Amino acid sequence: MARPIWSGSISFGLVSVPVKLFSATSPKEVRFHMLHDKDGARIQQKRVCSADGKEVPWEHIVKGFEISKGRYVTVTREELESFNPRATKAIEIEDFVDLEQIDPIYYETTYYLVPDKGASKPYALLVEAMRKTGKVGVARFVLRTKQYLCAVRPLGKALAVSTMLYADEVVSQDELDGLPDSKPGERELKMAEQLIGSLEADFDVKKYKDDYREQVLALLERKAEGEEIVAAEPAEAPRGKVVNLMDALQKSLAAAKKGELREAQEAPARGEVRHKPHAHHRAAARTARKRKSK
Repeated sequence: MARPIWSGSISFGLVSVPVKLFSATSPKEVRFHMLHDKDGARIQQKRVCSADGKEVPWEHIVKGFEISKGRYVTVTREELESFNPRATKAIEIEDFVDLEQIDPIYYETTYYLVPDKGASKPYALLVEAMRKTGKVGVARFVLRTKQYLCAVRPLGKALAVSTMLYADEVVSQDELDGLPDSKPGERELKMAEQLIGSLEADFDVKKYKDDYREQVLALLERKAEGEEIVAAEPAEAPRGKVVNLMDALQKSLAAAKKGELREAQEAPARGEVRHKPHAHHRAAARTARKRKSK
């Protein structure tokens, strides 16, 4: 059962709704530990002073901000805590805007808001009112010691809260070199629109799989069972080439009409890393098999 990571209220105008905050996502990632290749033991990391090479205990470590190369200003925990935002335990909606006005580049992490005891009625009212008006609430709230800008929107039966970046945290395109100045030709544009139309579909997130993670997990399972894996040279991905644009568009449209283009794009990635395991890996596999048999 999921546990709330924050509890407080969400308010608009003079209406306040007690709520609890839950994580809405659970990113999956294959995590590896660093091991000694000779004996399989975990590698330990130590905090070492760059001046004398000696290990430094936590009580002698301070925070420092680099103001110029090799020059730092240090701050104490007490000094930083004096600037911590006041934890009001409230998500106060300041504005209601159209969802289309918020570019996805601003979104960070998404959470669910769930009504606290006795707050189901005003909570349901806010969800339905936002759904009917098609509006998204822009608010600020404090989580742990940081104040977040966030977007509050109805998502199914729940309210979703997505933390957002502030304006100065998004890189301006004025800092980018190489953006095109010219406009495409009318004929090329029409063919590109047709190509996009041929690949049009309803979005279904379940259709997309993390092929790399699934292949790595399958490889690890096979190795844990003691299977000997033979190495294969990884295929080098072809580099992008400057091609005749009109020719590429025509070939793409022809392939799309035959259904070949989508088939090529949906073909699963293939290839696996193969090598003989070290002795301690084989020993671990034998241990795993013994445990399974018990």
